Amino acid sequence: MEENKFKFPTEIVELPSKGLVYPQDNPLSSGKIEMKYMTAKEEDILTNQSYIQNGTVLDKLLQSLIVSKIDYKDLIVGDKNALLIAARVLGYGKDYTFTYRGEEVTVNLSQLDNKPFNEKEFNQGKNEFTFKLPNSGNTITFKLLTHGDESAIEAEIKGLQKINKNASPELSTRLKYMIISINGDYEKKSIREFVDNEFLAMDSREFRKHIKQMQPDVNLTAAVETNNGVEDVEIPINLNFFWPDASI
Repeated sequence: MEENKFKFPTEIVELPSKGLVYPQDNPLSSGKIEMKYMTAKEEDILTNQSYIQNGTVLDKLLQSLIVSKIDYKDLIVGDKNALLIAARVLGYGKDYTFTYRGEEVTVNLSQLDNKPFNEKEFNQGKNEFTFKLPNSGNTITFKLLTHGDESAIEAEIKGLQKINKNASPELSTRLKYMIISINGDYEKKSIREFVDNEFLAMDSREFRKHIKQMQPDVNLTAAVETNNGVEDVEIPINLNFFWPDASI
């Protein structure tokens, strides 16, 4: 009997959501994911030109590193961000150097914390929340987007842009996937018509601000020493995040 299917060390990553948004029968409800350390196989993924060109390289990387038996498309965006940070630490260490306003700065990725969130707003196993729009008074039910949702959104946007190259439908398309119901009306047609014709810009902004505040995620802002003193800097996550020396 094979004692260890993976002949290399692994680490347990704590998810920012603590697993609260996933159904009880989903392995992600444990709030933890086991990941393996990066090997040459994953470096091959990082330099795969096909993956880079179609924008799937980071997802392919994470899928290769995750040991836990999960459905990758179920991951909410904030939890996926935590896995990206963990993958970088397990692959190339905690110190990440990047260019900020023309100068090189370094952050310690192991010191990044998960954002605090109000667990009372979450019902275990249910990715569903309500928000009353402050100006129109409409009540919307919404969900936190998953990787599967993001993939569907990207495909729809590409389809719309084929019809109209000048179209910029990203915001409205994301809202249509995020919103589950309007005043108790769960019809997708009603939701799409509401977003296109009735969703006030003021309400849309407040809604997006609310989501940013309440959704579980990693705090990707770090205090770094610059020529101007200590500044709070947003940490860029791109291909160079994993392999700064890659000539791609």
